[in-house]
Amino acid sequence: MAQVFYYENTMDLEAIIGLEIHAQIATKSKIFCPSGAEYFGCEPNVNVDPVCLGMPGQLPVLNQEALLKGIRAALALNCRVNKYSHFDRKNYFYPDLPKGYQISQFEFPLSEHGYLEITLPMGGKKRIGITRLHLEEDAGKLTHFNGGTLIDFNRAGVGLMEIVSDPDLRSPEEAVLYAKAIQQVMRYTEASDADMEKGMMRFDASISLRPRGEEKLYPRAEIKNLNSFRSLEAAIRYEIGRQKMLWEEGKAPERDITVGYDDTTGHTYFMRNKEGSDDYRYFPEPDLPPVILEESFLEEIRAAMPELPEARYRRYLDQDGLSEAEALFLLDDRDLAFYYDEVRDKSGDAKRAASFVLSILVGRLKKDGLMLKECRISAGQLAELIGQVAGGKISMNIAKGEVFEEMYLSGRSAEEIIAEKGLATIADSAELEKICRQVVAENQKTVQDYMGGKDNAFKALVGQVMKATRGQANPELVNQTLKNLLK
Repeated sequence: MAQVFYYENTMDLEAIIGLEIHAQIATKSKIFCPSGAEYFGCEPNVNVDPVCLGMPGQLPVLNQEALLKGIRAALALNCRVNKYSHFDRKNYFYPDLPKGYQISQFEFPLSEHGYLEITLPMGGKKRIGITRLHLEEDAGKLTHFNGGTLIDFNRAGVGLMEIVSDPDLRSPEEAVLYAKAIQQVMRYTEASDADMEKGMMRFDASISLRPRGEEKLYPRAEIKNLNSFRSLEAAIRYEIGRQKMLWEEGKAPERDITVGYDDTTGHTYFMRNKEGSDDYRYFPEPDLPPVILEESFLEEIRAAMPELPEARYRRYLDQDGLSEAEALFLLDDRDLAFYYDEVRDKSGDAKRAASFVLSILVGRLKKDGLMLKECRISAGQLAELIGQVAGGKISMNIAKGEVFEEMYLSGRSAEEIIAEKGLATIADSAELEKICRQVVAENQKTVQDYMGGKDNAFKALVGQVMKATRGQANPELVNQTLKNLLK
């Protein structure tokens, strides 16, 4: 069970939190070599080549797609993209880093000075500064067991974006909100899949405390390699409590340290004194030329930028009339948001699109434990179903019931199902009048109640007509016909 610190608030301290987020760039090949960037579920050490294995005489070449997606992400995070940047060698030894150094960026990064706004739980916005977004390569993966350690180099050389925030976060909750907002931006720009279950997005969190009101920054603890929002929140919360206890005991941290986090115990643990930039002995990567960008090139990327989460959120509220809960639900799932947009665009009916997608489709998928990609109904087919309702071809009840059910199970079109099952709305006035006369004749007590001023009795008669027609009668025509008969 995780340890929780309880303490008397004898000192008014505030937490100073910064995040480094590592997001893998969504490219087919690695950032400096042609090997495939896919590693999840692959056999160990199959997506490797002499470059990412650090063989002598092998030269890196920058992946243009990785650069483009890095720029797109930087622009989405309101960063200044530098016209000149270059790569550096960051020298340190780890067994899963074959070259003995990492190709990264230090003095001249791809982008700097950005920000991202988060929505706070109690309302309002908070702007979190972004120090830099730079590109680098990932390391391999170590698997430890009792008899030793296994190394898988499939991940070595996969492109990364490192997004470094300013120390603007003040609580574990803010840190998670910011991390989730970054994940959304990565996905909506298609710069990264940011799938934490596959290790595509990881966090390093730096935490320090200081007396409230001071501007000075005190020594910090950096928690390495957090791979879920739950771990991020829990690790920060524990570390704040640990440092708070030290301050209360008069033993405030005296140096920067690096710590790990154990999910099982819920504790952070000391790893080493934190390295500084001098320890890494940065120097310009001699085998890669500088990255020099023309303004016209950046303008092309800006012009092709997709709609970002914040703009999409405002559109859902202001134009589509969705509730805040509905808008946030869509934003959390990029694929679902794009599916809804296609249904809305093709049907021209935002209200019905939201009803079918968010209530009927999502509810059925959840019931069956299926993902949207496993759904047999395309967005175009669902838009066609909405069109059948809007055109009066079928009633809403039949559309949501029998027709949707058959589409969901078979993947067939609404038009085909309606024709095959004879579900089209009864709009023939003569036929409908005949049915209404029969209902009136068989429900004289209800008719008398209506004539006596009971409005609910009329609704009961309408219900009997709809039952007799299996819901296929045109509701407006039913109402008008009954009123004419009961004058």
